[in-house]
Amino acid sequence: MSGTLSGLLTIGTLVAALAIAYRPLGDYLAHVVTTPKHWRVERVIYRLVGADPEAEQGYRVYTVAALAFSAVSIVALTILLLVQGWLPGVEPKQWRLDEALNTAISFVTNTNWQWYSGEGAMNLIAQAIGLAVQNFVSAAVGIAVAVALVRGFVRSRTDRLGNFWVDLTRITLRVLLPIAAIGAVVLMAQGVVQTLWQRHEIVGLDGQKQVLTGGLVASQEVIKLLGTNGGGYFNANSAHAFENPTAATNLFQIFLILLIPVAMPRMLGNLVGNHRQGYAILGAMAVIFSVSTAISIGAQLGGQGTATRAAGAALEGRSCASASGARDCSPPPPPARRRAP
Repeated sequence: MSGTLSGLLTIGTLVAALAIAYRPLGDYLAHVVTTPKHWRVERVIYRLVGADPEAEQGYRVYTVAALAFSAVSIVALTILLLVQGWLPGVEPKQWRLDEALNTAISFVTNTNWQWYSGEGAMNLIAQAIGLAVQNFVSAAVGIAVAVALVRGFVRSRTDRLGNFWVDLTRITLRVLLPIAAIGAVVLMAQGVVQTLWQRHEIVGLDGQKQVLTGGLVASQEVIKLLGTNGGGYFNANSAHAFENPTAATNLFQIFLILLIPVAMPRMLGNLVGNHRQGYAILGAMAVIFSVSTAISIGAQLGGQGTATRAAGAALEGRSCASASGARDCSPPPPPARRRAP
């Protein structure tokens, strides 16, 4: 099968999977943010934060709650990053305040910019209860704000936009956590690393020592993608073999990135009572996706240079399995040797 046909098949499979998920996930999202029923564990969380789940908030209170939660998250994550050298496990280098604050603000605001690199730059516990947790709640905050915006369009006779704490809790527990749990199992089944140790030293067949890097990679990778976050375990944006080892994981991870954004227009249609509004937004998204994908693939295939022609496309930082549209990822044959006269 040619590389072009394989790429088209990959894109077709992705679009088909998203089309299948569009309606059920969008309807479920709408149900999550409108149902009056609260789970027992949710009521426990409301008591812990001192929130009344039955009281709706105006736009000022909703905004203050979202900003206050983010501010507390920044402070908590900054402290965790500063003290991670005293946590059990691999001891990373000592972080300065500006480094920790930069990372905390970045992850809380869902931008996830990573200045650090190296597989031992962060403690495993800090990754799990710091960065991975923020990948969940920062994504939930973004979805909650989008829901509040839609409510503002619909509720013309009141300034009540819902309850931030209810939206945040439900989106995290009912949407992100279940999908992430299933997705992590899928990634582990395909070979993505998920261990409770961060470094393990072995002796190879040649007698030389080698350090294998582990960690809770699959569980952090899946929410990184599902919440459209950054913050990969190895700071390689899914280009690392421990994060994305096969063509199947590559396709699945792209599906995770697009899953919730594609379903949200259906949720909007449910909330406003007019699915045509959702289809209009989805259509605009599809046009932008199609044009940008065509430009990207065209640029990759049209690249010049010896390395680009040898690989079949501009594939820097990408595996051959993920190179949609690449003509041929196999290396060129060695040049024929001339016989001596």
